[in-house]
Amino acid sequence: MAEKLLPPVNRAMRTLDRAFFKKTFAISAARIFNNKHIAQCRKDLERSHDALGMDRLMNVTQDPSLELAKEGRRCILLRPDIKANDSSTWGKTVTELVESQRVGVIPYDLELDYDYWSYRDIMSSILPLDEQKDLPTGFTVVGHVAHLNLREPFLPYKHLIGQVILDKGGNIRTVINKIDTVGEESEYRTFSYEVLAGPDDLNVEVKEQDCFFHFNYANVYWNSRLHTEHGRLVSTFKEGDVVCDVMAGVGPFAVPAGKRRVFVWANDLNPESYASLEANITRNKVDKFVRPYNRDGRMFIREAVAELYHSDHSVQLQTKVSRSKKERPQMKTYRQPKVFNHFVMNLPATAITFLPSFIGAYSLAQIPPSEPMPKIHVYCFDAKEDDNAAAFQHICDEISRQLEFKFKPGDEEKEGEVQIWDVRDVAPGKRMFCATFRLPFEVAHRPIPEL
Repeated sequence: MAEKLLPPVNRAMRTLDRAFFKKTFAISAARIFNNKHIAQCRKDLERSHDALGMDRLMNVTQDPSLELAKEGRRCILLRPDIKANDSSTWGKTVTELVESQRVGVIPYDLELDYDYWSYRDIMSSILPLDEQKDLPTGFTVVGHVAHLNLREPFLPYKHLIGQVILDKGGNIRTVINKIDTVGEESEYRTFSYEVLAGPDDLNVEVKEQDCFFHFNYANVYWNSRLHTEHGRLVSTFKEGDVVCDVMAGVGPFAVPAGKRRVFVWANDLNPESYASLEANITRNKVDKFVRPYNRDGRMFIREAVAELYHSDHSVQLQTKVSRSKKERPQMKTYRQPKVFNHFVMNLPATAITFLPSFIGAYSLAQIPPSEPMPKIHVYCFDAKEDDNAAAFQHICDEISRQLEFKFKPGDEEKEGEVQIWDVRDVAPGKRMFCATFRLPFEVAHRPIPEL
């Protein structure tokens, strides 16, 4: 069937030649004698799998005869192994349609070119046969930028790959390839890159959770593959909660939370991330709920705990009512709590090492013992295994070591237990996790010896 209609192959191509991919296939078609029968004939032929079934290609087209085409006549393209001059290849349905004089089987020249073939089609006809199982198809799209992380065998083809992605990628205008490991050149998790196709313009706009984020992808950290995780965690926050987002980036947790009327103290050490965060807060009109900060994360944990307890902030919003009701809108007041309900720490390579900042943080801030303890959501990496049991235990052991308090896998609502969410694969044998636990009272209120 459709698998026989493949683009021409040129594994020596290094510069894209679009004209090379124009190819004519000699197939057959069912000529419809009366256009009133088109719908039923098509239905019959598709049910019997005799009609040509190819993505992005209509199998009903104008008759190849110019005279009949002028009359509006149509034909239905048939699968390649049906031959017009060999009735033994027709099958039951085609034969019955011919005998009923509703169709005639005729030769048809199907012309396909570069515009028709998909990115995968083109790459499969260019790249070496021994690399076909690992075609570079899993690139990340951030706004108008396609971001690749090409393996060594594909580097000789990198500009060709970039150009095909640019041609086939819809709204993609720039294609880049990462040339180092995230965090290798900068503590801000930015990376060096090379432009494979299009302009060197990484000023992007991304929509996520009904929020718009503007930033320069070259200067800040953003991972579009975390959109599900962003939504999952934000959905656990309650209206009126207050959240401390210690490594907030450009705001993928903070801004959507603000839209849910959650107070957020959002911090990032990277000045570029802070500037984008500040702009995104304003752009999405959540400035009444979200405050941006540009501080060191370890210090920010302690400082924010103290500053929040001694601050007063409230927001008044008009409630929405149904148009069908004649009730007047009411004003609702949201008062920012005195202690955080949640801490978010999305710096998986090192976030666990920030946990000692919680030791004695409440005693230093002189927060009364009656105040509730927050939930900590700390992201981390660990080994990928079938059941992740070893990884879960290893994560708990590391949290125990950092906080000097014994933890084990379990229920996040129980002190000393950690619930671990399996987020995503990040590399072969490596996964990203989110460990959630209630900060133990003994840790938060532990006396700190005077220096």
